[in-house]
Order: sequence, then C-alpha cells, then structure tokens
Amino acid sequence: MNPLQRALIEKVGHDNGFEYVLPGDVQHMALASARHPARVRVSVAGQGFEVAIDTGSATLAQELARTFAASPADATTFVLPSEALLAQWLRRAAALSQALPNQAVASFEQQVQAELSQLAPPVAQSTEVLRMVRQRLGQQAYRQAMLDYWGGACAVTGLALAPVLRASHAKPWVVCDSDAERLDVFNGLLLAPHLDALFDQFLLSFDEHGRALISPQLDVAACEVLGLRPTMQMRWMAPEHQRYMGYHRQRFLTGP
Repeated sequence: MNPLQRALIEKVGHDNGFEYVLPGDVQHMALASARHPARVRVSVAGQGFEVAIDTGSATLAQELARTFAASPADATTFVLPSEALLAQWLRRAAALSQALPNQAVASFEQQVQAELSQLAPPVAQSTEVLRMVRQRLGQQAYRQAMLDYWGGACAVTGLALAPVLRASHAKPWVVCDSDAERLDVFNGLLLAPHLDALFDQFLLSFDEHGRALISPQLDVAACEVLGLRPTMQMRWMAPEHQRYMGYHRQRFLTGP
C-alpha cells in the first residue's frame, strides 16, 4: 500500500465514522473511533478495497451483509470495488456499531451520569428525578439507535422522512425487564406514524417472516384509508427480532 492510498483511506475513514488510525502493517490500515467499539482493517484489492472487521458487535457482519458483499471465504471480510462503496460501508458500519447492543446502553448510562452530575446532590438523589431523567434520555437514545439501525427509513414502507418516524417498541417500555431490553434495537421497529399507532395498540403485527398481520378490527374501509395491504412486510427481520416480535404477536392475537 503506497502513501497516497494510505492517505485516501485515512480521509475516507475520518469522514465516515472512523476518525482514528491505529498501528497496522504494510498491507493494512487499522481504523477505529471513540464513538463506537468497531475496529476494522482496510487493504487495497485491485481497483477496490477489502475491509475486515477486527472487533465490534457480534451481529455487525450479519447486518452489513444485507447491503454489502462479504468474502466467500470469510463472513467478516467485505469486498468493496470503489472508494464510494468503501465510504458507504464505513458509514453504515459506524451507524450500526452505535445502535447494536450493547453500545446504546453504554452510551445511555454515560449520558445519565453526565446529566445527574450537573444537578445539586439533593435533586440528583431523588428517585423521581432519576426515573424521569432515565426515561427521557432512554427514549432519546432508543430513537437514535433505531434511526441508525434502519438507516433513517421506515422498517416497512421505506419512508425516509426522519422527523416524522417513530421508534416503536414490540415489548413495551413499561414491561421491559431492564434498560438493555428497553434500548435494544431489535425490540421494535422504526415506523411511519400511522403504522406506529397501529403497532403500539397491537392492531398490526408481523409473523416470523416479517409479513404483516392486520387485526380483524380494521375493516376493508379502514385498511384502504390507512394504506394497509396483506402483502406488506418488514424490509428485513433479523433472528434477534424473533423474541420480541413473538411477544408482540401474542399480544396482537389476544387483542389490545
């Protein structure tokens, strides 16, 4: 790898979520970030690049493989034929690394402690204040994680209008057993507002393949107005979604 190639990779990494260059070797550049745990190695391959994931979420490679071609020999290595694809891969890897468990929980705990540290001790020690701070910051963290995971687009329609999209929980916030469940990007969907309202009220759910289940309480006229079709389905369903969607589907079947 020549100095110009190294300079190019360093700039692409810096501009797309990997701002640090770590010690590497003559054939690879190791990239990392202070904002997420992923570390990758980039090498030049013909007219393009190869990127190998060194550290990160256990499901990072699986999620990236939805969009990018993994090497037939190694599912954690990706073949990227151009600089533009390298930039897209790094940007997506950085976003996923900030969204996938348990990075969202770690960031959330840091935010809670930072906000509490700015309050006077009697206030910061109040159980009610702590509950309110955790809920507000938790909901913000969950929404951002969902935007990152779904690429800023509705999980069903693909609507890419971030200001109106809603981060819906499959297992509701109030019945989750821990903050890890509450902030898990697999515990719900990023949805357009009308789908969010139906999902939240258990009038819309999804089967184990991500296909829409529409409540019989919604008649033909209501489905037409809402744009609901039996052929609707999630853009993808990861194995990690199944536990939460199973919970939601059971609530859907028993009625809201």
